[in-house]
Amino acid sequence: MPAKPRSETFDPDVVGVYHCWNRLVQRRHLFGLDVLTGKDHSHRKEWLRDRLKVLAGIMALDVLDYAVLDNHLHLVLRNRPDIVGIWDDSQVAARWWSLCPERKNEDGSAAEPTAAELRYFEQEADEYRRRLSDISWFMRLLCQPIARRANQEDGVDGRFFAKRFDCERLKSEADLLACSLYVDLNVIHAGIAETPEESSYTSAFDRIRARWRTAQQELSGKSCDLSSEEGQPDDWLAPIFLDERAEAYRDVEPAAAANPIGAPRVSNLGFLPITCAQYLTLLDRMGRLFRQGKRGQIPGDLPPILQRLNLGAEHLIDAIAEFFAGPSSYRAPPELAAG
Repeated sequence: MPAKPRSETFDPDVVGVYHCWNRLVQRRHLFGLDVLTGKDHSHRKEWLRDRLKVLAGIMALDVLDYAVLDNHLHLVLRNRPDIVGIWDDSQVAARWWSLCPERKNEDGSAAEPTAAELRYFEQEADEYRRRLSDISWFMRLLCQPIARRANQEDGVDGRFFAKRFDCERLKSEADLLACSLYVDLNVIHAGIAETPEESSYTSAFDRIRARWRTAQQELSGKSCDLSSEEGQPDDWLAPIFLDERAEAYRDVEPAAAANPIGAPRVSNLGFLPITCAQYLTLLDRMGRLFRQGKRGQIPGDLPPILQRLNLGAEHLIDAIAEFFAGPSSYRAPPELAAG
């Protein structure tokens, strides 16, 4: 069955959440150990995460979840036409220049634009404004540089990704919660890792590292400086929930919620009605369940994840577990069996 036209899935004028996924050509492990050549390409996962960080700080989209496996990747994205609509032409031009500059430095980074160059870009500000909050442009600007770099490294040409990415809109909070857990558990179900804290190149792994670092800083009496050059491992990801600050972002104007150029993410808007601790607890519980056709699961004899991480004794309320166990209109495509 042919895929639905992108216009039937993505509405560029409405804030929405989308599950996007893409496989590598012939399902080869070009992000891991390639059995055909014997070469280990695991370092390319770092390329992709670094590129995601760049796009998250420039484009008007929130990266909610991600997972990079050896032969495919998953993303959960939220487009933000409400934010891009408040950027003036100069902001739009500066952001687009940083993504697609007319001139580059020797290291490949965008050169500092002149005032005349920015004024030239401002002439197409309406088109660039549309692109900056477009899912298709996000995936294009993510995948094409990775494909070119990988092909150059291998000394080949041709396709790197099997086809244009697939995309499904998540229509409810139940869909979003189910998909977030599915994405974060993908590495475990593929048998690559046993626990979320070992699942490198996933949003869960980055959030766990950030939470652990914050806890260690609090125990040592040091302040957690999110403005430092290093930042937190998850500062580019949309927060799961803003805890005590969440109310401040529910009914505010986009201008107040938007972050300036140079911030690691475009906004601080959360996406689930549960805290990070509750999400990790639910992730741990769901990862212990056996799934037909999947190679891995979290060992049942391990203690709860927050206990393993020494991050407190928070527990998820039963209502959340029941909520997730209920019917959901969204189901991950069966052909996306991990691994």
